[in-house]
Amino acid sequence: MNRHVFIGHFGPSDATQVPLGVDEKPTMLDFLANDQTIDHGIGHALVDTGRLGVHPSERGVDLLTLAAHVHAADTRVSRETEAQDGWTRELRLVVPVSDPDLWQSVAPTFRRLLNFLTGDRWTLQFRPRPGRFSTLVPAGLQLSSPPFDSVALFSGGLDSLIGAINLLEEGRTPLLISHAGDSATSEPQSKLYDALTAEYAGRPFKRLRVWLNFPESLVEESAGEPTTRGRSFLFFALGVFASTGLPEATTLLVPENGLIALNVPLDPLRLGALSTRTTHPFYIARWNEALQLLDLRVRIENPYWDKTKGEMVRRCANRELIKRLASTSVSCSSPTKGRWHGLGVQQCGYCLPCLIRRASLASGLHPDPDPTTYTHQDLTARAWDTREAEGVQIRSFQFAIDRLRARPELASILIHKPGPLSDETPANREALADVYRRGLMEVGDLLKDVRTMPL
Repeated sequence: MNRHVFIGHFGPSDATQVPLGVDEKPTMLDFLANDQTIDHGIGHALVDTGRLGVHPSERGVDLLTLAAHVHAADTRVSRETEAQDGWTRELRLVVPVSDPDLWQSVAPTFRRLLNFLTGDRWTLQFRPRPGRFSTLVPAGLQLSSPPFDSVALFSGGLDSLIGAINLLEEGRTPLLISHAGDSATSEPQSKLYDALTAEYAGRPFKRLRVWLNFPESLVEESAGEPTTRGRSFLFFALGVFASTGLPEATTLLVPENGLIALNVPLDPLRLGALSTRTTHPFYIARWNEALQLLDLRVRIENPYWDKTKGEMVRRCANRELIKRLASTSVSCSSPTKGRWHGLGVQQCGYCLPCLIRRASLASGLHPDPDPTTYTHQDLTARAWDTREAEGVQIRSFQFAIDRLRARPELASILIHKPGPLSDETPANREALADVYRRGLMEVGDLLKDVRTMPL
């Protein structure tokens, strides 16, 4: 086991020294390329937002810098070799920002939400940027306000596609935010965005697409980490970063169905490592707490927190378009795993998000079929072995569905398992229990003729 510290650094002239603790392994994150260009995607993000007429604040840049540190630590420190229990890592970040005292005062909130999100132990420390980089936002003359009246995350998934379509059908002008992490997700994002620009030709909505990655060898003697539980921190930070460049207070929209947002464990084994919390209500509430403390005029909301995925499909404001584009969107937890069988990027059809997707399209597009091609197209063709990865998720859903059918009242208790719901009103908690019930029954309809063995 090792503890890791990631130290933000601005080129050769940055002489800051950071004392190390016992057993801490340092990794330097140099944010300056060629001693002049801001690196790791942040410089490109500033240029690209400027071209859109959007000029983020210095605090917006600080947040993106913090997110880069989080992303580096989350994706480059192996849980297998660096965590004492095979999961929980100890990660310290030393982040150069424009106002370190302000950021340090908000550190407890960010630490709380990161611990909840990733299951690690985070320590956040902030220091001043070197004087030469006290200002990173390029000075420019704002001749006119950008046309955007909303900001929404655009991941390439089905939910974010529906969210974008509904905004456009409402006559809104969104700025869509994408993180291009790998070709399996970036290619669908681009295809879907191109399809939207063709469908809504002449409309001034745009997309901000940011590449922010680190080399595999960044951390010495540590392999990369595939679980990427912290990915939504980077995604949210990108959205807030862009939102700080709009002239009015902004709501950052995070389209996600209520069943996935809650992500209630399907069986007693689906805890911690197997339950992501990327859009959980507690996590979003802590983000809004941090944004308020930072005095940023941005609020994060999930407009579909009380809808199942099938309800989102069924109520999509352009049914013909979602029928045509659904197959291009990607929901699979690992769309590249088919490569082991000589296949290209393809959705497996049996992982948790694939099963929820299949249920939603079967329900929401009825009587039209799900147009998606899956590695395992027919779930009823054979019995699924629950001792293998292909059968585990199906059996877990069957377990959860049978349990809830027998005792529907359990929904009000089970929704508290993934995390606290103390920020929610009693009415909202009941609505969350109800969307959990409806979401599971939606999947139950998909699996009614699906066999698993051994039972």
